[in-house]
Amino acid sequence: MTKTIRVGCASGFWGDSYIAAPQLIQHGKIDYLVFDYLSEITMSIMGRAMAKDPNAGYAIDFVTVTMAAIARDVAVRKIKVIANAGGLNPRACAAALEALLAKQGVDLKVAYVEGDDIRPQLDKWKALGLTEMFTGAALPENPLTMNAYLGGFPVAAALAAGADIVVTGRCVDSAVTLGACINEFGWTPHDFDKLAGGSLAGHIVECGAQACGGIFTDWEKVPDWDNIGYAIAEISPDGSFVATKPEGTGGLVTPGTVGEQMLYEIGDPQAYMLPDVVCDFSGVTMTQQGKDRVAVANIKGYAPTSTYKVSVTWEDGWRVTSMLALAGIDAAKKVRRIGESVLKRMDTIMRQRNWGPFTETSIEVLGDEDSYGPHKRDVGSREASLKLAAKHPSRAPLEVMIRELTSSGTSFAPGITGYGGARAKPSPVVRHFATLVPKHEVPVHVHVGGESIPVFIETHGGFDPAAIVRPRTPLTATPAFPETVPLIRLAYARSGDKGDNSNIGVMARDPAWLPYIRAALTPEAVAHWMRHKFKGGAGKVERFDLPGISGLNFLLHEALGGGGIASLANDPQGKAYAQMLLEFPVPVPADIAARAA
Repeated sequence: MTKTIRVGCASGFWGDSYIAAPQLIQHGKIDYLVFDYLSEITMSIMGRAMAKDPNAGYAIDFVTVTMAAIARDVAVRKIKVIANAGGLNPRACAAALEALLAKQGVDLKVAYVEGDDIRPQLDKWKALGLTEMFTGAALPENPLTMNAYLGGFPVAAALAAGADIVVTGRCVDSAVTLGACINEFGWTPHDFDKLAGGSLAGHIVECGAQACGGIFTDWEKVPDWDNIGYAIAEISPDGSFVATKPEGTGGLVTPGTVGEQMLYEIGDPQAYMLPDVVCDFSGVTMTQQGKDRVAVANIKGYAPTSTYKVSVTWEDGWRVTSMLALAGIDAAKKVRRIGESVLKRMDTIMRQRNWGPFTETSIEVLGDEDSYGPHKRDVGSREASLKLAAKHPSRAPLEVMIRELTSSGTSFAPGITGYGGARAKPSPVVRHFATLVPKHEVPVHVHVGGESIPVFIETHGGFDPAAIVRPRTPLTATPAFPETVPLIRLAYARSGDKGDNSNIGVMARDPAWLPYIRAALTPEAVAHWMRHKFKGGAGKVERFDLPGISGLNFLLHEALGGGGIASLANDPQGKAYAQMLLEFPVPVPADIAARAA
C-alpha cells in the first residue's frame, strides 16, 4: 500500500481558535479533521458542569459553533471528523450532534465511544486498593471524575462501522489521529513501530498551531500570526509522515518547530506510554523536505502495558485568585505591600472568627519578575499587578479576603487602576490523581446507528523495560572554556506539564553543539537553576537523551505547586519554564561563541 492520508487538527484545547477548522477544510486537502479538547483541567470543569446538569459534561461549542458552521462542507468534501469533545458525556454530545445534522439536513453518520468513564464502578476500584502512580496515596474517597485513557482502536472500530463523525470521551490526545491510521492502513495491535509512528503523528498535530510555529523559541521568525497555519500530518502506511500546514497560511514548519512539539509534555522519550503502544522517540529523525514540509521517520514502538492510566479528579477545599493593577512610582513595592497587608489583616479576622488559617497563600507581583526567583532583575517597572491567591477548607474566608483586597482601593497605596475585571469568586480546589487499572476490567463499546458494538482490545500487554536500549551518550570533558553564551543561542526549548511534573525539552540548533549543552545542563545544574520552582528549594530532575534530533528532555518532579487548578502559581503548567532555562550560561569554545552570536 502506497496511499497516504492527510490528518489536520483544528483544536489543541477546549477554546482554540475558530479559524482552524474552516482553514483546514478549505485549504488543507485533508482526509480527516481531528479535534483535541481534553486535559485534566478540562475534565474537572466538565465534571463540575455535569454535577449540576446531567446533560452537560461535553464541549458544547463543538456542536453549536464548530460543527454548525462546517457540517455541510465536511459532507461535500467527504472528510471524516474525529473529536474527543464528548468529555464525560459522549452520548449527550453525539445526540446533540445528530439533532444539529437533522436540522441542517446533512446526512452524516455519528458514532460515539463509551467505556472510559469508570467512576460508576468506584466500589470495585476501592476494593482493588488502587494507589497514586507517583506518591502511593490511597484513592480519594469521593472522586469528581475517574476516566481511563483509551487508545485508537475504538476510534478505528467506529470508522469501520461506517461512521462519518466519531465522538469519544477521554482518550490519549494522539488517539484521534491513530484511530484514522488504523482504519485506513489495517494496522494490527502488534504493528508496534507503525502504531508508534501514527501516535507521534498525532502528538505532533494534537496542539493545533504549535507545530507550525506557535509558541516557537524563534518567535520573531514566524510570519503572519493572524493567519497561522494549523498542523497537518501526511501519514504513510509504514508510520512515517510529513508534518506540514495548509498552503497560503502563516506560520512556519521546520525541524525546529516540529522538534519542539515532539518534546512537548513528555517524560521518558524512550518509554512514552500509550494504551496501544509504548513509543521510543530517541532515534526519530526530522528532515526539511521542502517549504513547510518536514519528514519524520525512524519511530520505534514496543508492546503496551496491560493497564490503562486513569485520571482521577477530586475536590479538596476552596481557592480564590484575584488580580490588582497599579501604576506609578515604586509600583511593584506598593502592590507587594498591599498583598502582605491583606493577608496580615485576614490572619486577625480568621482568628477572631475561629476559621483557622489559610492552608496555602501566594503573592506574586507580575512585572517584578517574581516567577524568576533568584534570577530576577530589578526592572523598576512603573506598572505592576498583584496576584493574590489563597486556599482554605471553607469558602467564607476567601470571600472575605476578596472584600478586604477590594477595600485597598481607598485604604492603601495610590495608583490602583483596576481589579482584573469582575470581583473574583472562590471555586473548589480540584486535585489530580493518576492510577492504573487492568485493561481487561474496562469494556469499551462503540455506538453507531442505534447499535452497541463491543470493541476488542488487546489486554495482555507485554511491555518489558529491559528491551529499551539507551543511547550511547557523547563523552564530554568538564567545561572550562572562558566564554559562555545563553542556551537560547545554542538551542530551541519548550516546556509543559503532566500533573505536578514539568518537562523542559531542549534541541541543539547544530548537532555539533550538543556535547557542550549536555556537559553544562546536568540534572543537578538544571535542578539548581530551577530551584525556586521546587517546594523547599530542592527537587528531583531526570535527564533523557534524544540523539535523533540532538535533543535532551528534563523531567522536573513536583515542580508546579500541585499542578493544574490545584496550584496557586501564576504558571501552574510550566509554560514559561523553558524560557527561564534558555538563559542558562553554557561554556563553549570561542569559535562556537562567535558562530552562535
